[in-house]
Amino acid sequence: MKDVRIEKLAKNLLNYSVRLKKGEHILIEILGEDAIVLGKELIKQAENIGAYPYFNIVNYEILREMLMNAKEEQIKMYAKHDSQRMKDMDAYIGIRASTNTAELIGVPPEKMDLYNKYYTVQVHFNERVKNTKWCILRYPNSSMAQMSNMSTEEFEDFYFKVCTLDYAKMSKEMDNLVSLMNKTKNVHIVGPDTDLRFSIEGIPTEKYMGTFNIPDGEVATAPIRNSVNGYITYNTETRYNGVLFNNVKFEFKDGKIVNATSNKTKEMNKILDTDEGARYIGEFAIGLNPYVEKPIGDTLFDEKIKGSFHFTPGDSLEESDNGNKSAIHWDIVNIQTLEYGGGEIYFDDVLVRKDGRFVLKELEGLNPENLV
Repeated sequence: MKDVRIEKLAKNLLNYSVRLKKGEHILIEILGEDAIVLGKELIKQAENIGAYPYFNIVNYEILREMLMNAKEEQIKMYAKHDSQRMKDMDAYIGIRASTNTAELIGVPPEKMDLYNKYYTVQVHFNERVKNTKWCILRYPNSSMAQMSNMSTEEFEDFYFKVCTLDYAKMSKEMDNLVSLMNKTKNVHIVGPDTDLRFSIEGIPTEKYMGTFNIPDGEVATAPIRNSVNGYITYNTETRYNGVLFNNVKFEFKDGKIVNATSNKTKEMNKILDTDEGARYIGEFAIGLNPYVEKPIGDTLFDEKIKGSFHFTPGDSLEESDNGNKSAIHWDIVNIQTLEYGGGEIYFDDVLVRKDGRFVLKELEGLNPENLV
């Protein structure tokens, strides 16, 4: 029996997230092979709309084998052809469905640097993000369930609840926060071993409500590039290039990360040395999804945790560009609910959120009980 939740998710992705129209070309890319059933449903519904669907399947074991000894020229050629295909597309849906989230561990860091710099930046940051209607999501396979410490059935129920949230309702409730942040000059964040000050004056604020990511639920901007001072200690784990980091702490001076420590300090600093922009912040965002309550070890979910914020080294978002450019964009999450130690966010010295809950009347609609 076909899972009606797959049909509903596919319908939401095509009609709400990427707003697919008759005659448009859409690339459906599956990273891994567990999401074939969703890929088939997306192709079927896209054809019913009158659009032209295409597909690509990336096997991480094969990708790893290629990257182990890849040459710069080879990766540039790989990017050249995939960039041309992306240029031909009006829309893109990327489904991450790997059976092993650590498959790329062991690829030499210099090879991953080449891949990120010449493939990811060219195909995705420069082409897909800027020139298509796009949405990326995970798929609820056994690997994700295991990573989340849930049974497969339990994780599937959680996944579909989160991913089929009423994002249109959430979008309306976000408007007051967007308006407030667009008028804000200075931000002050305090919490356990965290005291950050920075300015967002003049940097546009955008809402993300199911049109780029599923799951979704964040309002984002960026600090003025050289305005960040203080320190932050993140209270969630984060994974980059397959390597798991925890106890991450950054110290800032005039916008730059001048000291960075974690359980794997050497490996982390190598990532932050990718280029000049990697040690500056490209995004500040507030997480709002009422169904995402704790980290599961996957950034696409964790950055949406209710009562959280993320403070992101690397490339700035096109919608809230602060001028910082980098081959990396590393979303690392800090949760401020009481369960995780609490914390406060101030806009221009006015308390806006305390212990993960909005305290201003005009923002109360964003508290979890009002979004479910």
